[in-house]
Amino acid sequence: MKVVIVDNGGQWTHREWRVLKEIEVEAEIIPNNTPVEKVECDAMVLSGGKGSVSDVLGGCVDYLEKLSIPILGICMGLHIMAVHFGGEVGKGKIGEFGKTEIELDERNELFKELPEKFFAWESHNEEVKKAPENFKILAHSKNCKVEAMYYKNMYGIQFHPEVRETEYGKQIFKNFLGVV
Repeated sequence: MKVVIVDNGGQWTHREWRVLKEIEVEAEIIPNNTPVEKVECDAMVLSGGKGSVSDVLGGCVDYLEKLSIPILGICMGLHIMAVHFGGEVGKGKIGEFGKTEIELDERNELFKELPEKFFAWESHNEEVKKAPENFKILAHSKNCKVEAMYYKNMYGIQFHPEVRETEYGKQIFKNFLGVV
């Protein structure tokens, strides 16, 4: 199995790569302007990024439209997914930075075998204000109503499972790869 991590300029893109390597998955980081025709993988991670969602789109829209593989959007990757499919992204209530408690609204394969509540690390100024029409909200926190969402083979999470401060981060990656 090969996973491509799309680098949207996030500070933890290499940590996503490292976690995938630790769970013995072939992983490669590619620039977000890589043409979709040159992307060969079984699954994809859209990494976090800096700035606003409109600043980093690159080829991400093509990946969402033209690839029929499982895709996990993390932070900015979630925002790209939300905006592309008709959702809304805006400034967060308090611009969460640090530890937050995630509460599951609906259990699916991404959160298989995880408790109903767990702590995760977030670093963002923007968040999904309205999920796209066909997406189901999977989790929320006290200050963010869309911590996780999904539709078909696309999953988006606001928090960072790749950092050690997030409980069950490796398990979330394993669960995501379980759908491949």
